[in-house]
Amino acid sequence: MKNRAFQQVDVFTDTAFLGNPLAVVLDGEGLSDAQMQAFARWTQLSETTFVLPPTPEGAAGGADYRVRIFTPGAELPFAGHPTLGTAHAWLKAGGQPRQSGQLLQECGVGLVSLKSVDGRWAFAAPPLQRQTPAPALLAEVLAALGLQADEVLAAQDLNNGPHWLGLLINSVDSLLALEPDHAALKRLNTKVGVAAKREANTNHSTNGLIRRANREARAFAPSTRITNDPTDLEVRAFAAPVGIAEDPVTGSLNASLAQWLMAEGHMPGRYSARQGTALGRAGQVLLSKDAQGQVWVGGDVVGCIQGTVTL
Repeated sequence: MKNRAFQQVDVFTDTAFLGNPLAVVLDGEGLSDAQMQAFARWTQLSETTFVLPPTPEGAAGGADYRVRIFTPGAELPFAGHPTLGTAHAWLKAGGQPRQSGQLLQECGVGLVSLKSVDGRWAFAAPPLQRQTPAPALLAEVLAALGLQADEVLAAQDLNNGPHWLGLLINSVDSLLALEPDHAALKRLNTKVGVAAKREANTNHSTNGLIRRANREARAFAPSTRITNDPTDLEVRAFAAPVGIAEDPVTGSLNASLAQWLMAEGHMPGRYSARQGTALGRAGQVLLSKDAQGQVWVGGDVVGCIQGTVTL
Protein backbone atom coordinates (compact mmCIF):
# COMPACT_ATOMS: atom_id res chain seq x y z
CA MET A 1 0.00 0.00 0.00
CA LYS A 2 1.12 3.56 -0.64
CA ASN A 3 -0.14 7.12 -0.52
CA ARG A 4 -1.77 8.16 -3.77
CA ALA A 5 -2.87 11.61 -4.92
CA PHE A 6 -6.63 12.01 -4.64
CA GLN A 7 -9.27 14.59 -5.54
CA GLN A 8 -13.02 14.75 -5.14
CA VAL A 9 -14.84 17.06 -7.54
CA ASP A 10 -18.41 18.01 -8.38
CA VAL A 11 -19.21 17.82 -12.09
CA PHE A 12 -21.74 19.78 -14.16
CA THR A 13 -21.83 22.61 -11.64
CA ASP A 14 -19.78 25.63 -10.62
CA THR A 15 -21.04 25.34 -7.02
CA ALA A 16 -19.61 22.85 -4.54
CA PHE A 17 -22.02 20.19 -3.25
CA LEU A 18 -24.26 20.37 -6.32
CA GLY A 19 -23.96 18.43 -9.58
CA ASN A 20 -22.51 14.92 -9.51
CA PRO A 21 -19.58 14.09 -7.20
CA LEU A 22 -16.61 12.07 -8.43
CA ALA A 23 -13.65 10.53 -6.61
CA VAL A 24 -10.40 10.53 -8.62
CA VAL A 25 -7.34 8.48 -7.67
CA LEU A 26 -4.62 10.10 -9.73
CA ASP A 27 -2.16 7.21 -9.46
CA GLY A 28 -3.88 3.90 -10.11
CA GLU A 29 -0.76 1.96 -11.08
CA GLY A 30 -0.35 -1.37 -9.30
CA LEU A 31 -3.93 -1.59 -8.05
CA SER A 32 -5.85 -4.77 -8.83
CA ASP A 33 -9.39 -4.84 -10.18
CA ALA A 34 -10.58 -5.97 -6.76
CA GLN A 35 -8.81 -3.10 -4.98
CA MET A 36 -10.31 -0.55 -7.37
CA GLN A 37 -13.78 -2.02 -6.95
CA ALA A 38 -13.46 -2.12 -3.16
CA PHE A 39 -12.41 1.54 -3.00
CA ALA A 40 -15.25 2.57 -5.34
CA ARG A 41 -17.68 0.72 -3.09
CA TRP A 42 -16.22 2.46 -0.04
CA THR A 43 -16.59 5.97 -1.48
CA GLN A 44 -20.33 5.37 -1.97
CA LEU A 45 -20.28 7.79 -4.91
CA SER A 46 -21.93 7.03 -8.22
CA GLU A 47 -18.48 6.73 -9.85
CA THR A 48 -14.82 6.59 -8.87
CA THR A 49 -11.97 6.81 -11.38
CA PHE A 50 -8.37 5.63 -11.44
CA VAL A 51 -5.84 7.40 -13.67
CA LEU A 52 -3.17 5.28 -15.38
CA PRO A 53 -0.61 5.73 -18.15
CA PRO A 54 -1.98 4.96 -21.61
CA THR A 55 -1.62 1.44 -22.98
CA PRO A 56 0.88 1.09 -25.86
CA GLU A 57 -2.07 1.21 -28.27
CA GLY A 58 -3.50 4.28 -26.54
CA ALA A 59 -0.13 6.04 -26.53
CA ALA A 60 0.26 5.32 -30.23
CA GLY A 61 -3.13 6.93 -30.79
CA GLY A 62 -2.11 10.05 -28.87
CA ALA A 63 -3.79 9.42 -25.50
CA ASP A 64 -2.78 11.76 -22.69
CA TYR A 65 -3.81 9.28 -19.98
CA ARG A 66 -5.99 6.21 -19.37
CA VAL A 67 -8.90 6.07 -16.96
CA ARG A 68 -10.81 3.18 -15.42
CA ILE A 69 -14.30 3.97 -14.17
CA PHE A 70 -16.09 2.12 -11.37
CA THR A 71 -19.54 2.38 -9.82
CA PRO A 72 -20.04 0.81 -6.38
CA GLY A 73 -21.06 -2.38 -8.17
CA ALA A 74 -19.20 -2.66 -11.47
CA GLU A 75 -16.67 -1.21 -13.92
CA LEU A 76 -17.98 0.92 -16.80
CA PRO A 77 -16.43 1.19 -20.27
CA PHE A 78 -17.31 4.89 -20.45
CA ALA A 79 -19.19 7.51 -18.45
CA GLY A 80 -19.61 11.22 -19.00
CA HIS A 81 -19.21 12.97 -15.66
CA PRO A 82 -16.14 10.82 -14.81
CA THR A 83 -14.63 11.87 -18.15
CA LEU A 84 -14.98 15.59 -17.41
CA GLY A 85 -14.16 15.26 -13.70
CA THR A 86 -11.03 13.19 -14.33
CA ALA A 87 -9.82 15.65 -16.96
CA HIS A 88 -10.27 18.51 -14.47
CA ALA A 89 -8.41 16.64 -11.71
CA TRP A 90 -5.58 15.53 -14.03
CA LEU A 91 -5.02 19.07 -15.27
CA LYS A 92 -5.19 20.53 -11.75
CA ALA A 93 -2.60 17.97 -10.63
CA GLY A 94 -0.20 19.26 -13.29
CA GLY A 95 -1.04 17.10 -16.28
CA GLN A 96 0.19 18.55 -19.58
CA PRO A 97 -1.87 17.82 -22.70
CA ARG A 98 0.01 16.84 -25.82
CA GLN A 99 -2.02 19.50 -27.67
CA SER A 100 -3.05 22.77 -26.05
CA GLY A 101 -6.81 23.09 -25.59
CA GLN A 102 -7.36 19.39 -26.34
CA LEU A 103 -7.23 16.14 -24.41
CA LEU A 104 -7.42 12.53 -25.52
CA GLN A 105 -8.61 10.08 -22.88
CA GLU A 106 -8.25 6.32 -23.18
CA CYS A 107 -10.99 4.25 -21.55
CA GLY A 108 -12.99 1.07 -22.10
CA VAL A 109 -14.64 2.29 -25.32
CA GLY A 110 -11.32 3.44 -26.78
CA LEU A 111 -10.17 7.04 -27.25
CA VAL A 112 -12.46 9.92 -26.24
CA SER A 113 -11.65 13.46 -27.37
CA LEU A 114 -12.11 16.50 -25.13
CA LYS A 115 -11.77 20.16 -26.05
CA SER A 116 -12.18 23.52 -24.38
CA VAL A 117 -15.50 25.11 -25.41
CA ASP A 118 -16.38 28.60 -24.13
CA GLY A 119 -14.03 28.16 -21.18
CA ARG A 120 -15.41 24.72 -20.25
CA TRP A 121 -14.18 21.27 -21.16
CA ALA A 122 -16.48 19.13 -23.32
CA PHE A 123 -16.16 15.54 -24.51
CA ALA A 124 -17.10 14.11 -27.87
CA ALA A 125 -20.08 11.80 -27.50
CA PRO A 126 -19.05 8.26 -28.48
CA PRO A 127 -20.83 6.64 -31.45
CA LEU A 128 -24.42 5.74 -30.58
CA GLN A 129 -26.30 2.57 -31.41
CA ARG A 130 -30.06 2.92 -31.00
CA GLN A 131 -33.22 1.02 -31.79
CA THR A 132 -36.89 0.81 -30.86
CA PRO A 133 -37.27 -0.95 -27.49
CA ALA A 134 -39.11 -4.25 -27.21
CA PRO A 135 -42.80 -3.50 -26.46
CA ALA A 136 -42.96 -5.98 -23.57
CA LEU A 137 -39.90 -4.48 -21.86
CA LEU A 138 -41.17 -0.94 -22.42
CA ALA A 139 -44.50 -1.83 -20.81
CA GLU A 140 -42.77 -3.29 -17.74
CA VAL A 141 -40.49 -0.27 -17.41
CA LEU A 142 -43.43 2.14 -17.61
CA ALA A 143 -45.19 0.15 -14.90
CA ALA A 144 -42.07 0.34 -12.70
CA LEU A 145 -41.94 4.10 -13.23
CA GLY A 146 -45.66 4.60 -12.68
CA LEU A 147 -46.12 6.11 -16.14
CA GLN A 148 -49.01 5.63 -18.57
CA ALA A 149 -48.31 4.97 -22.26
CA ASP A 150 -50.03 8.21 -23.29
CA GLU A 151 -47.48 10.21 -21.26
CA VAL A 152 -44.60 8.95 -23.44
CA LEU A 153 -43.78 10.99 -26.54
CA ALA A 154 -40.90 8.79 -27.73
CA ALA A 155 -38.81 5.85 -26.55
CA GLN A 156 -35.46 4.49 -27.72
CA ASP A 157 -32.93 1.87 -26.70
CA LEU A 158 -29.60 3.76 -26.44
CA ASN A 159 -26.06 2.39 -26.28
CA ASN A 160 -22.88 4.53 -26.43
CA GLY A 161 -20.92 2.25 -24.11
CA PRO A 162 -23.37 2.47 -21.21
CA HIS A 163 -26.78 1.07 -22.14
CA TRP A 164 -29.94 3.07 -21.36
CA LEU A 165 -33.62 2.94 -22.18
CA GLY A 166 -34.42 6.55 -23.09
CA LEU A 167 -37.89 8.04 -22.63
CA LEU A 168 -39.18 11.46 -23.63
CA ILE A 169 -42.36 12.27 -21.70
CA ASN A 170 -44.80 15.15 -21.89
CA SER A 171 -44.48 16.83 -18.49
CA VAL A 172 -41.65 18.17 -16.35
CA ASP A 173 -43.95 18.04 -13.32
CA SER A 174 -44.61 14.35 -13.89
CA LEU A 175 -40.91 13.71 -14.43
CA LEU A 176 -39.91 15.36 -11.14
CA ALA A 177 -42.70 13.53 -9.29
CA LEU A 178 -41.63 10.03 -10.38
CA GLU A 179 -41.07 7.54 -7.56
CA PRO A 180 -39.83 4.43 -9.39
CA ASP A 181 -39.93 0.85 -8.19
CA HIS A 182 -36.14 0.45 -8.16
CA ALA A 183 -36.36 -3.24 -7.29
CA ALA A 184 -38.42 -3.81 -10.42
CA LEU A 185 -35.92 -1.91 -12.58
CA LYS A 186 -33.10 -3.97 -11.10
CA ARG A 187 -35.03 -7.17 -11.82
CA LEU A 188 -35.53 -5.99 -15.41
CA ASN A 189 -31.78 -5.20 -15.58
CA THR A 190 -32.64 -1.90 -17.25
CA LYS A 191 -31.20 1.55 -16.64
CA VAL A 192 -33.70 4.23 -17.58
CA GLY A 193 -33.16 7.85 -18.58
CA VAL A 194 -36.31 9.98 -18.60
CA ALA A 195 -36.46 13.47 -20.11
CA ALA A 196 -39.08 16.18 -20.57
CA LYS A 197 -38.89 19.40 -22.54
CA ARG A 198 -39.59 22.46 -20.45
CA GLU A 199 -42.19 23.89 -22.83
CA ALA A 200 -43.90 20.49 -23.20
CA ASN A 201 -45.73 20.56 -19.88
CA THR A 202 -48.97 19.28 -21.35
CA ASN A 203 -49.79 16.15 -19.36
CA HIS A 204 -53.55 15.97 -18.91
CA SER A 205 -53.87 12.28 -18.08
CA THR A 206 -55.58 11.33 -14.83
CA ASN A 207 -52.36 9.67 -13.64
CA GLY A 208 -50.37 12.82 -14.34
CA LEU A 209 -52.89 15.06 -12.61
CA ILE A 210 -52.85 12.88 -9.49
CA ARG A 211 -49.06 12.96 -9.40
CA ARG A 212 -49.08 16.70 -9.90
CA ALA A 213 -51.55 17.20 -7.04
CA ASN A 214 -49.43 15.03 -4.77
CA ARG A 215 -46.29 16.85 -5.83
CA GLU A 216 -47.70 20.31 -5.21
CA ALA A 217 -47.81 19.55 -1.50
CA ARG A 218 -44.02 19.21 -1.46
CA ALA A 219 -42.77 20.60 -4.76
CA PHE A 220 -41.66 24.03 -3.70
CA ALA A 221 -38.96 23.02 -1.24
CA PRO A 222 -35.81 25.08 -1.98
CA SER A 223 -33.71 21.95 -2.50
CA THR A 224 -35.78 20.73 -5.44
CA ARG A 225 -37.42 23.78 -7.02
CA ILE A 226 -35.40 25.76 -9.55
CA THR A 227 -36.45 29.37 -10.12
CA ASN A 228 -35.74 31.27 -13.35
CA ASP A 229 -34.45 28.05 -14.88
CA PRO A 230 -32.85 28.70 -18.30
CA THR A 231 -32.47 25.04 -19.27
CA ASP A 232 -34.36 23.40 -22.13
CA LEU A 233 -34.61 19.80 -20.95
CA GLU A 234 -35.10 18.16 -17.53
CA VAL A 235 -33.53 14.71 -17.09
CA ARG A 236 -33.56 11.94 -14.48
CA ALA A 237 -31.46 8.75 -14.55
CA PHE A 238 -32.42 5.55 -12.71
CA ALA A 239 -29.63 2.96 -12.59
CA ALA A 240 -30.59 0.27 -10.07
CA PRO A 241 -28.86 -2.53 -12.07
CA VAL A 242 -25.44 -0.97 -11.27
CA GLY A 243 -26.29 -0.16 -7.66
CA ILE A 244 -27.38 3.48 -8.14
CA ALA A 245 -31.05 4.22 -7.49
CA GLU A 246 -30.78 7.66 -9.12
CA ASP A 247 -27.69 9.32 -10.57
CA PRO A 248 -27.46 13.08 -9.96
CA VAL A 249 -26.10 14.16 -13.37
CA THR A 250 -25.16 11.67 -16.08
CA GLY A 251 -22.94 12.75 -18.96
CA SER A 252 -23.16 9.52 -20.96
CA LEU A 253 -26.96 9.49 -20.77
CA ASN A 254 -27.21 13.14 -21.78
CA ALA A 255 -24.85 12.40 -24.67
CA SER A 256 -27.02 9.58 -26.01
CA LEU A 257 -30.23 11.53 -25.38
CA ALA A 258 -28.82 14.46 -27.37
CA GLN A 259 -27.72 12.24 -30.26
CA TRP A 260 -31.19 10.68 -30.42
CA LEU A 261 -33.34 13.76 -29.75
CA MET A 262 -31.37 15.99 -32.14
CA ALA A 263 -31.48 13.36 -34.89
CA GLU A 264 -35.26 13.01 -34.63
CA GLY A 265 -35.94 16.73 -34.35
CA HIS A 266 -37.13 16.71 -30.75
CA MET A 267 -34.31 19.07 -29.69
CA PRO A 268 -32.24 21.70 -31.54
CA GLY A 269 -28.54 21.36 -32.30
CA ARG A 270 -27.60 23.33 -29.20
CA TYR A 271 -29.41 23.16 -25.85
CA SER A 272 -28.88 22.82 -22.11
CA ALA A 273 -30.20 20.11 -19.80
CA ARG A 274 -30.72 20.07 -16.06
CA GLN A 275 -30.46 16.91 -13.97
CA GLY A 276 -30.35 16.21 -10.24
CA THR A 277 -33.19 18.58 -9.35
CA ALA A 278 -35.18 15.91 -7.53
CA LEU A 279 -32.10 14.99 -5.46
CA GLY A 280 -31.26 18.55 -4.46
CA ARG A 281 -28.03 18.37 -6.55
CA ALA A 282 -29.13 20.16 -9.71
CA GLY A 283 -26.44 20.38 -12.38
CA GLN A 284 -26.36 21.74 -15.91
CA VAL A 285 -25.18 19.89 -19.02
CA LEU A 286 -24.40 21.80 -22.23
CA LEU A 287 -25.05 19.93 -25.49
CA SER A 288 -24.04 21.07 -28.96
CA LYS A 289 -23.59 19.58 -32.42
CA ASP A 290 -20.78 20.87 -34.63
CA ALA A 291 -20.72 21.27 -38.41
CA GLN A 292 -19.47 17.70 -38.84
CA GLY A 293 -22.41 16.32 -36.84
CA GLN A 294 -20.36 15.48 -33.73
CA VAL A 295 -22.23 16.02 -30.46
CA TRP A 296 -20.20 17.61 -27.64
CA VAL A 297 -21.12 17.36 -23.96
CA GLY A 298 -19.75 19.94 -21.55
CA GLY A 299 -20.16 21.58 -18.20
CA ASP A 300 -18.44 23.11 -15.22
CA VAL A 301 -16.36 21.22 -12.64
CA VAL A 302 -15.48 22.40 -9.13
CA GLY A 303 -12.98 20.83 -6.73
CA CYS A 304 -14.07 19.91 -3.19
CA ILE A 305 -11.34 17.72 -1.65
CA GLN A 306 -7.64 17.34 -2.42
CA GLY A 307 -5.14 15.12 -0.63
CA THR A 308 -3.95 11.52 -0.57
CA VAL A 309 -5.45 8.09 0.01
CA THR A 310 -3.58 4.98 1.14
CA LEU A 311 -4.22 2.08 -1.22
